[in-house]
Amino acid sequence: MRRKKIPVAVLGATGGVGRRMVQLLADHPWFEVTAVTASDRSAGLRYGTAVGGSLASWCPAEVAELELQRSEPGLEPVLVFSALDASVAGEIETGFAIHGHCVVSNARNHRLDPGVPLLVPEVNPDHLALLRVQKSGDGALVTNPNCSTIGLALVLKPLWDAFGIDSVSVVTLQAISGAGLTGVHALDIQDNVVPFIEGEEEKIRRELPKILGKLGGGNVEPASINVSAACNRVPVLDGHTECVSVALGTDAPIEEVREAWESFRGVPQHLKLPTAPDRPVHYAGTSHGPQPRSHRGLEGGMAVSVGRLRPDAVLDYQFVTVSHNMIRGAAGGSILCAELLVAGEHVPDCLTSAVPEVVPGT
Repeated sequence: MRRKKIPVAVLGATGGVGRRMVQLLADHPWFEVTAVTASDRSAGLRYGTAVGGSLASWCPAEVAELELQRSEPGLEPVLVFSALDASVAGEIETGFAIHGHCVVSNARNHRLDPGVPLLVPEVNPDHLALLRVQKSGDGALVTNPNCSTIGLALVLKPLWDAFGIDSVSVVTLQAISGAGLTGVHALDIQDNVVPFIEGEEEKIRRELPKILGKLGGGNVEPASINVSAACNRVPVLDGHTECVSVALGTDAPIEEVREAWESFRGVPQHLKLPTAPDRPVHYAGTSHGPQPRSHRGLEGGMAVSVGRLRPDAVLDYQFVTVSHNMIRGAAGGSILCAELLVAGEHVPDCLTSAVPEVVPGT
């Protein structure tokens, strides 16, 4: 017998991340898109009309027929995914939470708010305990980190737990899809590398210590870790590559570093959440991997690849990681956060009445 699904809304559903959310939610066993929103100029249009092009490959017919609404509280679904642009997301998301919605946001606006979990489900699921003291009216607010931070956090967490980390230096080679549907002009990126992405380096430096931080007393004490970041835009469609050097807290043989990655599993794997990869971190054994075109799609784009592990002449080790910025780093990561909200230990009060007919793991 088919179980009733949880109705969800996607705010900013016509943008790049919003479209990916609709695509990934199309056959989700727990969630069903029943409301979509967009800017005032698109409100009132059919979703299929507003996004245009061929929808057959990614958009269910029933969602294509939905009328786009304004991004205002009062939508029927309690669970709301926000793919809103940061220029408008802050106040809108706060308004939804105050009015009793559970908001899972991909925008940057609330990531560093003290009472808001900055969640990578395999890395810091305990941070959802912040919802007990969060001041968001009758609702709740959870944020997905920056796309490049998520891939980095997933490969650092096993090392953090096993050996500790004193310092990390990362150089990112980020795909053009991370800049949005109209974010990079073709003539600027073709045959070129742009060695600047506004705000990106600061996001990595500030978000990573919060994600790895220790929860206590209703707050997160940021991890004591030195973070250096240099971010570049490269002519790749999807998939962020990161060249990482780390100084570990204790000496570790190279075999133990690799074993820490290969054995890593988190709460989403133990709960068998629908979107969770079986293995969050895959080690690429080839000397030429990982590469975006070959490795970004592992486990539906939800797993991270790491490889080229070798000693570093300045710090301890160097390695390369690849993650799908639009799936694990954005839409899919947000959906996994929502799955953990439903199935984990810290279900917000506003969601309890919305989930009684969904049995996690079935």
